[in-house]
Amino acid sequence: MNKIYEFDVANQIATIDCQYIKPLLACAYIMIDGEDVVIIETNTSRSVPIILDALSELGKTKEQVKYIIVTHVHLDHAGGAGALMQSCKNATVLAHPRASRHLIDPTRLVNSSIDVYGEAEFRKLYGEILPIAADRVVTLNDGDEVSLSSRTLSFLHTRGHANHHFCIYDSKSNGVFTGDSFGIAYPILQTGGPYIYPTSTPTDFDPEEARKSITKIRKTGCSKLYLTHFGKFTAIHDAEIQMRQGLDFLEDQLNNAILKLKAGNSIDSIQKEVAAFIFERMMNEMRNRGVTLDNEANQMMGFDAELNAQGIVFTASRRAR
Repeated sequence: MNKIYEFDVANQIATIDCQYIKPLLACAYIMIDGEDVVIIETNTSRSVPIILDALSELGKTKEQVKYIIVTHVHLDHAGGAGALMQSCKNATVLAHPRASRHLIDPTRLVNSSIDVYGEAEFRKLYGEILPIAADRVVTLNDGDEVSLSSRTLSFLHTRGHANHHFCIYDSKSNGVFTGDSFGIAYPILQTGGPYIYPTSTPTDFDPEEARKSITKIRKTGCSKLYLTHFGKFTAIHDAEIQMRQGLDFLEDQLNNAILKLKAGNSIDSIQKEVAAFIFERMMNEMRNRGVTLDNEANQMMGFDAELNAQGIVFTASRRAR
């Protein structure tokens, strides 16, 4: 199993395949800065051994990890933070002010996830979600900076996908670690040219805020995006166009869902319809690029279409009241 998907030597940033559900679906990043190490995103507790093995392959120790940063507390981004902190005794977690309380006490996150997945499936996907001592968690406000020996990390609050989400601009690489704020671009979908699409999951989707987040990220002047799903993405102009078009489409689905809820249609029927429309759009975009997808790629896109539909219908049900 290849843990290090890519290593950017010039900027000392390694992309780690967390093997979440399947390869090349979610990643974490290890940033090396002299003797210090920063880990950005942790995936689940099941990914912690993968991250630690990659750290060792890079010639670094757990004791050198200075910061562990999570863009937001959705469990495919931060579920492993507590377990990783147990191994990295000198590390401090950097988090959004709205995210920190869930890292300190993950009870609410765990219970809500078990309600969605069931106990057995939750444990299979996420393992244990461990709390982090409050004195090891530092919150970063919008515009705050953290300096390392050769770079400055700037924190940008980016609502849209979640109200507890931030991104991290790295001055050395001129890159932004985007979490879920600048979409999903699985490597398996890139054979017909750059392809990226937004994610509206799971409960805080706000298309107008999502557009503002894209603008905020672009204003950094970044030349690359470090996506959690998945890897470094350098076609910035294409990415912005596709993201804005995708958000327009998702907002249309949201508005239609609100109208149908007010007309008395069931949540289940609307969600199925929205998922079908999203998946159909994805398939058309692939066909327009001359790409024929295998079953694995179809499953990945179908999974995201279902999740996006859930987020859209959840928001629609709030706004239809």
